[in-house]
Amino acid sequence: MNILAMDTSNQILGVALLQDEQLIGSITTNIKKNHSIRLMPAINQLMHEVAMTPAELDKIVVAKGPGSYTGVRIGLTTAKSMAWSLDIPVVGISSLEALAWQGHFYDSYICPFFDARRGLVFTGIYQTKNNKLELSGEEKNVLMEDWLKELAESREEVLFLSPDITKHEDLIRTHLGDRAIIPEGPFHMADPSHLAFAGLHTQPDSTYGLTPNYLRLAEAEANWLKKEQRKNG
Repeated sequence: MNILAMDTSNQILGVALLQDEQLIGSITTNIKKNHSIRLMPAINQLMHEVAMTPAELDKIVVAKGPGSYTGVRIGLTTAKSMAWSLDIPVVGISSLEALAWQGHFYDSYICPFFDARRGLVFTGIYQTKNNKLELSGEEKNVLMEDWLKELAESREEVLFLSPDITKHEDLIRTHLGDRAIIPEGPFHMADPSHLAFAGLHTQPDSTYGLTPNYLRLAEAEANWLKKEQRKNG
């Protein structure tokens, strides 16, 4: 089975190809450039380098957020368009789950997060059980300080993974001290090959029904709803 994975949900752009459960190639960049004009060239380059054509693909896996609203839409639109045109299944995987794979072999709590501005983060808690990553509770959009107070109450070690780790590291250590495990820089970058493996045995989504996992409304939509609520009530 040939699987193409793509992640444009945050600043990192990543694409990867699996063939019979083996990684045969990947491209990852971590630069502030427009994903909309870089994703397809990256896919074309990778497929050319491994001598594979789109017609040979069997499944597409895409990071469905949370993260950048624009980035998430770019990835899902591309993945769904390719899946529809090739008549193959598409799988949406949480961007937080894909990042949590970096700590797949860690035996305590794994906390991936993305900065959501104004002291907020997109986050959740994962654990590896029976060699599978499992989400404990729900992913959420929450004040980082409130979240850290909650984690501190567990008295467990927590592995923190985030491309935004430097923005929150001091606060993390203030609340968890030595129980906060913060690895070296490369582990904070989502790996598109992990996204591919996460979707390997996941049931496909409906090509038309696959939707972004924003975890919160876009600011314009939230403001509109507030305005409508005031008008109606």
